Amino acid sequence: MNTPSLTLPEPIERLRPRLAKAVERLETKSPYAAAWLGDRRGFSISVDRQEELVSEEEPAAGIVLTAFDGRTLRERAVGSFAAQDLESEAKTFGESLPPLDGGSRLDLANGMTGRHDFRTAAEMPPEKLSLAEKIDHCRGLQDRLRQVDPRVVNVRIVYQERAETSVFRNRQSDLAQQIYRMRVGVFVIVREGETTRWNWRFKSAAGGWESIQYDDEEVDSVVEMALRLLQAGRVDPGEHEVVTAPGVSGVLAHESFGHGVETDMFVKERARAALYLNRRVGSPLVDIFDDPSLPGAYGMYFFDDEGYPAGRTQIVEKGIFRSGLTDLSSATLLGVPRTANGRRQDYGRKAYARMSNTFFGPGDSSFEDLIAAADKGVYLHKWNSGMEDPQGWGIQINCHVGQEIKDGRLTGRYFTPVVVSGYVPDVLQTIRGVTGEVVTEGGWCGKGHKETVFVSSGGPHLWLRAKLG
Repeated sequence: MNTPSLTLPEPIERLRPRLAKAVERLETKSPYAAAWLGDRRGFSISVDRQEELVSEEEPAAGIVLTAFDGRTLRERAVGSFAAQDLESEAKTFGESLPPLDGGSRLDLANGMTGRHDFRTAAEMPPEKLSLAEKIDHCRGLQDRLRQVDPRVVNVRIVYQERAETSVFRNRQSDLAQQIYRMRVGVFVIVREGETTRWNWRFKSAAGGWESIQYDDEEVDSVVEMALRLLQAGRVDPGEHEVVTAPGVSGVLAHESFGHGVETDMFVKERARAALYLNRRVGSPLVDIFDDPSLPGAYGMYFFDDEGYPAGRTQIVEKGIFRSGLTDLSSATLLGVPRTANGRRQDYGRKAYARMSNTFFGPGDSSFEDLIAAADKGVYLHKWNSGMEDPQGWGIQINCHVGQEIKDGRLTGRYFTPVVVSGYVPDVLQTIRGVTGEVVTEGGWCGKGHKETVFVSSGGPHLWLRAKLG
């Protein structure tokens, strides 16, 4: 949504018009320069039977100046929105650059031209509710969950809210965006005799408060699954027919053709996927996308942190690996097209090629079709962690809930936990059923153990074969 009436925080609004001069100063020494302002802040509320806690995240607000020296992108960070600090750093940074040699400028084709302002759409913007109202909502949700069954011994509600404002300026673009991201998680602990189990659910959105409400059926289902797990056992290790719920499908997309195709890893020769461009990596039913423009998804944005407009990238098309995810540096070094995936954690971190909303595309099977196709298998309801090896292309997904499938029917027998493992192309080649509805789940993702950005992953239900343990 293009929103010309966007109201920026006063320090950013005051500094925005001065960015053009800073870029112009740098481009007397550089074939390309840009300026980025970021203000990112958030807080969380935690409510359980013992305590209530409100925690504010440390805010991160500052400026990043970027200049191309003909070989690499150089950056300077300024932890200030003062005009004199911007001007002083632009002057010092410009003086440190080598002389302009008349070389060609970076290709900025398909970037936005002119001024554009954006804001996440919301019927009920989160800033319109007071902190007290948000705490009361968490208390009410906790009470609803505790009353579902007497075996519920504790409930924790976690609310997370983050506000991001950024401005990007280069010679052709003057862009601003405001994004609100919200998550509400419910955690339920149940006990029967000496056995204790737990279950949870998160709802997430970039947008309004209306997107993260729980209805009675959703509340009941969280408790019901926790109670079912009181009788859960362990799955027999080995290769199984598997049906994955959308969240499990999503972590498979995230770990297989998410991290492994962030093309800064191609530059560093740390990703096996680089050898498979335009080669088959999955069955013809496999389509995988990354799309920061997906409305309301937790990892959405209108332009990336290098000013490139958000749009869908098809990573895998009918089983063929077609495109990696790029930032400006990796696209330039590899000579490949830009995608809208140049993202930074905050002003103190460099931009990398990063995922946004990564998911399997839809197919034309029904959920009932997939269950009926399994002679003896497991339906994986929910995941709790995943990891991959970009060089070896092995993946592991730790799932919280599995349910037995026998003779094409769900038996009501449950397993916890269940670990999925395999070699990426081997797993994707076994996919022979894909449902039509795509659902995404929001969270955060690090580059290794740092450089956190907010993402979502998802997909439809999938039928595949994999090793379980």
